[in-house]
Amino acid sequence: MSSADDARVELMRELKAASQLQHAWIMQAWQDDPGLHPAAAMLLSDLAKHGEARPSELAKRRFVDLSVVSRQISQLSAAGMVDRRPAPEDGRASIISISERGRAELGRRRAGYLEFMERALGDWDDEKVLELTTRLAEMNADVRAALSVRTCDV
Repeated sequence: MSSADDARVELMRELKAASQLQHAWIMQAWQDDPGLHPAAAMLLSDLAKHGEARPSELAKRRFVDLSVVSRQISQLSAAGMVDRRPAPEDGRASIISISERGRAELGRRRAGYLEFMERALGDWDDEKVLELTTRLAEMNADVRAALSVRTCDV
């Protein structure tokens, strides 16, 4: 195995560890502040970032089954955190958008997230955080493209 292969395997190990740590933090935060399921909160965050969308678009973007997104939308709708309207070209389909109440909830959660990240990475300067963020975004785009190619080939 070449050193490039070793580096890629080590990258995958670190990404797995990062995913596990993120999951642990999310579950800890949910225990401290139960209510909205973390997965539903992530869907809410997706809507805030990307704007309104059909449930099928949300499922595709999040790499989950439509039934998962439908349950999350139901939870968010019951809590008044999303709005639904019929799709203009097909009234049977829905367009989902974040409500003002949903934006307020995201703001509250964001404050807790930023507090945690300050504790965890407080001695990192902005440049170091931005560099890692940029590299991860590039990697995620490439991985997403590779997954899309593979799913189209199957």
